[in-house]
Amino acid sequence: MERTVGMARPELLQVADTVARDKGIEREEVFLAMEQAIQKAGRSKYGHENDIRATIDRHTGEIRLARYLEVVPSRAEVEDENIQIPLDRAARKRPGIEVGQFLVDPLPPIDFGRIAAQTAKQVIVQKVRDAERERQYNEYKDRIGEIVNGLVKRVEFGNVIVDLGRAEALMRRDDLIPREHFKNGDRVRCYIKDVRQEPRGPQIFCSRTDPGFMAALFAQEVPEIYDGIIEIKAVARDPGSRAKIAVLSKDSSIDPVGACVGMRGSRVQAVVAELQGEKIDIIQWSEDAATFVVNGLAPAEVAKVVLDEETRRMEVVVPDDQLSLAIGRRGQNVRLASQLTGWDIDIMTEAEESERRQEEFRTRSALFIEALDIDDVIAHLLVTEGFESLEEIAFCPLDELSTIEGFDEDVAAELQARARVFIEERNEKADERRRELGVADELMDIDGLTPVMVVALGENGVKTLDDLGDLAGDELQEIVGKDQLTNDEANAIIMAARAHWFDDEEQQPAAAAAEGDAESQEG
Repeated sequence: MERTVGMARPELLQVADTVARDKGIEREEVFLAMEQAIQKAGRSKYGHENDIRATIDRHTGEIRLARYLEVVPSRAEVEDENIQIPLDRAARKRPGIEVGQFLVDPLPPIDFGRIAAQTAKQVIVQKVRDAERERQYNEYKDRIGEIVNGLVKRVEFGNVIVDLGRAEALMRRDDLIPREHFKNGDRVRCYIKDVRQEPRGPQIFCSRTDPGFMAALFAQEVPEIYDGIIEIKAVARDPGSRAKIAVLSKDSSIDPVGACVGMRGSRVQAVVAELQGEKIDIIQWSEDAATFVVNGLAPAEVAKVVLDEETRRMEVVVPDDQLSLAIGRRGQNVRLASQLTGWDIDIMTEAEESERRQEEFRTRSALFIEALDIDDVIAHLLVTEGFESLEEIAFCPLDELSTIEGFDEDVAAELQARARVFIEERNEKADERRRELGVADELMDIDGLTPVMVVALGENGVKTLDDLGDLAGDELQEIVGKDQLTNDEANAIIMAARAHWFDDEEQQPAAAAAEGDAESQEG
């Protein structure tokens, strides 16, 4: 019969029940922690080299301590006498035992001294803490995106520790609204933005500046959002100062903006109060990018929009008296509108746009007059029809030119011929200049680079594929002219220049393998 370790059994059961209840963890987790603590104390007394195990009866609290020996076929196969025993010896102690089973040798009770008791307590505390952290992680990992209420437990270096009742959450300094100060015991509402396993256990990260916090607040205040009738499409915030939220109604009879504002502004004011007076622009979301940007720039009025879908950049023209309103204080309005819509927005006045267009008109007209040897009337006509470069004139379908008022096929063909001759002569001069600069021929083989661009690269010290591959997209645009290449085109050219780097890496192992094969054949 196995002997028991001297410990009050009712007290053990009572401790397990109390800890499980206070920490919100399973009773079994507490028993496992206790068993490990007793096991550690037992190994300290009987030797760490032995396989000492402790068990606690879940009904009586009785503790058993025993040494376990694995049964192996013969003495020759015993690798460690402390944890293994040959079959013949084991059978003498317990007839019928088989290889692979364990011979359990009961041990006498141990007396928990001060050090052993302290060690056992540390193990139990650590195991209970681990179980508690696991419980917290499992409870909160699926609650990301929810608003929770808590009490400020303490403030450390600007970071706020929030007591959520059954767990603690961390609100970093940058997750607090500017000029917002909390002290111990304050009630706080915050948004769970992340829950993850940290080396010291699971950590719950909360925020009051995350855009999701505002969206969740509106969902609480506006029943139509909670019910899914109104959808929040995007949120952009400058926490504590101003925000924009785009909403869409799935029911055409419901005004999404009016529903979010509420009767006399009651709904939006409840959100504003929680966000320390943050001003909120509620706008109608639109699938049309231009309309969405115009709405996003409210309350400013917009006269015209020119968009480039490839670069997701939009030029917005506003009346002169609306410029400061469109840009906002320190650029706040246009910055929030850009974040909300996902488009880069350039603001200009009608006067600035008119001046820029006049300059572009003069520049293109002068180019066409010089290159095509035409008078200013024809040059102005070409620019007015939307032709921006000689390449467009040289290689467009003939009917695009011949259908211009006052032109016929003969005039169109002559203009194309002159444009092609000029381009060819310009490219020949550029190629000659490229050779003088010592720019590698390989750069001419890259799609998207014209001879003029290659010369510009050479004049800026970019003369090889490696030089070009070392550039960033915006650097390439700066050298050849931002009006010549989009950001995507510049990046594609750079990746083409880097292609030989990856080819070289693949060829090196193959060359090494071939060299190894040759040496083995010689051997």
